[in-house]
Amino acid sequence: MTIARKLQTYIDGEGIAYETLDHHRTATTSQAAQAAHVPGGRLAKSVVVHHEMGYVLAVVPSTHRIELSTLQEVMNKRLGLASEDEVSLLFADCDIGAVPPIGPAYDMPVILDESLGNASDVYFEGGDHRTLVHVSGANFRSLMKDAQIARFSHRP
Repeated sequence: MTIARKLQTYIDGEGIAYETLDHHRTATTSQAAQAAHVPGGRLAKSVVVHHEMGYVLAVVPSTHRIELSTLQEVMNKRLGLASEDEVSLLFADCDIGAVPPIGPAYDMPVILDESLGNASDVYFEGGDHRTLVHVSGANFRSLMKDAQIARFSHRP
């Protein structure tokens, strides 16, 4: 697989330059960063959370963990992690655990951890466990233009 069709269509439609990096199959974003030889702090990890009104894509560096209680305070909503079944329905063209952080491609709002806000370049899962997408920091911020930005993660 290259990158997920919805993701590619959206990025191309936005006129964003990107490149893909192939690597051996990995199970986690941290392993993907190692396999592709990219800094884990610049690899955006996506976590799908649900609330009473729908879903939100929470995006943090692969080196961080989400503080769910902080995220609930920031969003002023009771949140839970989406199940694998929910994620597979919402991101039908992606493998489980390889959800890209570009929520608008999937009609999903995004909340972005501020620790990714000033990165010079950013990598993220392209929809499978073998491909990363690389964009400049400016292009990533353009793709995240409608995202809410807050601090809700930490290094373990």
